[in-house]
Amino acid sequence: MKIRFSIVASMMVCSILGANELIELDKMSVTATKIETATKEVTQSIAVVDENTIDDKNILNIQQAIENIPGVIAESSSNSPSPRLIIRGAGLKARYGVREIMIIKDGVPMTDPDSFTRFDYIDMQDVSSIEVQKGPGSINAVNATGGVIQLITKSVFDDKNNRIKIGLGDDNQKNINLKLSKELTSNDYLSFTFSKRKIDNSWRDNNEFDSTQGSLKYGHIFNDDSILESELSYTVSNIKLPTSMTAEEFKIFKNSGEQHNTEYQWQNSARNSKILSFNTKYEKEFDYFTFKPRLYFNTWEHFHPVTGLINDSDDNSVYGTDLEINNIHKLFSNDASLVAGLTWKKDVTNDAKKYKYKDIRTKPSTSWPFGNVIDKTLSDKKGDLASTEDTNTTLYGVYVMESFKLSNDLSIDLSARLDKLDFDISGNEISKYDYSSKNYATGSGLYNIDKSFTLFSTKLGTSYALTDSSNIYFSMAKANQAPTTSELEDNESLNKTNSINYEIGLKTRMQNLSYDLAIYQNNVEDEIIQIKDSNGNSIYKNAGETEKRGLEFNIAYYINNNFQVGGAYAYSDYKFVKFNESVRGRLESRNGNYLPYIPKNQYSLYLAMNLDNGFKSRITTKSYGNYFMDNANTQKYEGYNFVTDLMLGYEKKNHNIQLNINNLFDKYYAMDASKDVYGNESYKAAAPRSFMLTYSYKF
Repeated sequence: MKIRFSIVASMMVCSILGANELIELDKMSVTATKIETATKEVTQSIAVVDENTIDDKNILNIQQAIENIPGVIAESSSNSPSPRLIIRGAGLKARYGVREIMIIKDGVPMTDPDSFTRFDYIDMQDVSSIEVQKGPGSINAVNATGGVIQLITKSVFDDKNNRIKIGLGDDNQKNINLKLSKELTSNDYLSFTFSKRKIDNSWRDNNEFDSTQGSLKYGHIFNDDSILESELSYTVSNIKLPTSMTAEEFKIFKNSGEQHNTEYQWQNSARNSKILSFNTKYEKEFDYFTFKPRLYFNTWEHFHPVTGLINDSDDNSVYGTDLEINNIHKLFSNDASLVAGLTWKKDVTNDAKKYKYKDIRTKPSTSWPFGNVIDKTLSDKKGDLASTEDTNTTLYGVYVMESFKLSNDLSIDLSARLDKLDFDISGNEISKYDYSSKNYATGSGLYNIDKSFTLFSTKLGTSYALTDSSNIYFSMAKANQAPTTSELEDNESLNKTNSINYEIGLKTRMQNLSYDLAIYQNNVEDEIIQIKDSNGNSIYKNAGETEKRGLEFNIAYYINNNFQVGGAYAYSDYKFVKFNESVRGRLESRNGNYLPYIPKNQYSLYLAMNLDNGFKSRITTKSYGNYFMDNANTQKYEGYNFVTDLMLGYEKKNHNIQLNINNLFDKYYAMDASKDVYGNESYKAAAPRSFMLTYSYKF
């Protein structure tokens, strides 16, 4: 029955980084080419995280799921869905949130047309597997040169997923998850998921998080075996975002594991959201092709105090469609596949407002001849209206990919994608926060930004079977990245970036051994980065040219039916080729300097155990090498070594109990260390040791 492509696609994906069953490691990628393809034959670097790993690590946030994939940097300071996410250097420019990386859930884009992604409304406890495609050129990537992360949720057609899960931990951690599914008739299926989470994170001020999420899915199988799947979800998420620390404050944290009463001005940053989302997809197989249309819509509101101002936006809508066809045919007397489609997506924000902070403490200026400066915020209460804004971002796209074999051993992928991205931004800036005076100043008044970008991406990939178990591949890919709405507001003259990636790799899949090796060079022209101008204001600028070279390796080995070991390593050599940075009104050359924050060496190791009597364990450790804190390369941060997570558990029939301890040895380190052009150091702390005891029952 046709149901197989929905259920099997969700259930067969298994991790090349570590599953806990002794099965053949040559698994299928559901999303890389939009047609099921063995990961060994995918002509790019791809990693898959399976459901066993998600459950064993008790993954509640996206960063916990992908942090050990080579070439991926995923960190959070608040144990919440607010990660810093970077793939091969893409995403480094983001002031907050995730940029340059496409996030897709069950084929539906979670990323807005201007490349911003909110992870608030993704319930990781409903996710069965995750695929990470690294680098530009994917037909899935809309305005994203860094890569694609595809989340595959638990299928509505699988009525064996019923579960209740309860977790309690330190720092007032609480988690409850309920999954109910029911076969109503032989053609109709229904499932419901509910999750509620809370954590105080009392080791820092203003660091708590809570969320409540609900999702209802409906699936119908028609008499002609076509399938309709729909999902309606609602999320309430409240994230408090802790401040950065000075060098002296970071020393206190390194000694104690806590930090309070920091000097940072903006003490009350947060992102509180309410999100209603709906999507539906249909799949119908005709004689010569399969038609897969998707429709989606979400509306959201958020209250978002950040540096200088409070964002309050309650009328935001994103809606769009993706019309895809798949055709299996013959080419050069061999099986071939064609994927093509049309995309349309619109992001509308009406009457978004920014406010001054109402409760602030001031002090006399030490560098200006008169006036006061803002010393600290005392609450997140709104003060006077600072600005209003309407935005309308529209994306139109077309994509096509042909995959074929020239012989039994040699396969080729050819793909191209063309998108038109239109920005229509208008507003009234009454006042603004001025970094030089450290106080509010008169704004620029009425403004209007009307810009369009044509984005083109293409990829040529080849894969050659050296043996039955090993393939070597080569790919060359090109893609564009447009500026975001907030970046255009800072600098309307920004150009789109152009990224060209060359990659060669080796993939092996044996009965008990799997490994991937990739070597790449990514040349980026007009890369958009964040810098400080002569007055200390944060601005965006095209960097000129950067060169990113790297090597990635990961391996998984089954010692026997009960034990598995593995690891990953990434070497990154990222440099500015052409870039002049403004320092106190002068342009300083950064040519040949390393990009900040990206270490040359990054690696992880793990050992997983599953005994026949039900006892299980997993230990994972990661290390992050030293890196430069600034574009001038004047100072390095030491990074961290062997930050270790441990799981101990017991599973018997439908019962499972496990203890997860993150940062087992309670290491105190920075998830982000930076230095501005004036020499000021800034640190964001990573979470110290935490634990959660979880019980789940399947029924």
